[in-house]
Amino acid sequence: MKHLLGPLMLLLVLCGGSAAAATPLPGDSVYNLPVQLTTQDGRQQMLAERRGRPQLVTMFYTSCQMVCPMIIDSLRLTRNALDPTLRAKIDLLAVSFDSAKDDVATLKTYADKRKLDPRIWTLARAEPAQVRQLSGVLGLQYRQLPDGEFNHSSELILLDAEGRIAARTTVIGRLDPAFVKAIGETLARP
Repeated sequence: MKHLLGPLMLLLVLCGGSAAAATPLPGDSVYNLPVQLTTQDGRQQMLAERRGRPQLVTMFYTSCQMVCPMIIDSLRLTRNALDPTLRAKIDLLAVSFDSAKDDVATLKTYADKRKLDPRIWTLARAEPAQVRQLSGVLGLQYRQLPDGEFNHSSELILLDAEGRIAARTTVIGRLDPAFVKAIGETLARP
């Protein structure tokens, strides 16, 4: 038996096995959704690959002229309001409602125009059915209007490291101190 243990451990290390990957997700984790994201850099990743780091998440679309820029600004304000040590522990994810128009090049242009650091920010798109699933699990409503614009709810959502919704705010365009406090409390937990 001892002779098998060494090769098994080596195999786990070589295959990238980790305790987190082997641990089942909580039943209420957003990461249980089989959503494939394509980022502004053209990288494809399953939503569950974001497991392990808390995320500030929202949904938006790049051609929105009023509310979505305020959502992005609110994400930036919220992250910047955190203590620098906590700020380094959180990522920002904005997923587009508009799968038809928000391709990789459009997301990249938007990120560049808004000066969104790709080490911190991920703008992403997914297939329409997956966007619908994700918005439903996050509790965000949207519908496309006849002119191609979207009517949508506007929220910032904190996911803990396991993908559970830990806090949310509908305060957009300014800082929500209660939300910032909830983020700090969540990030301070082991």
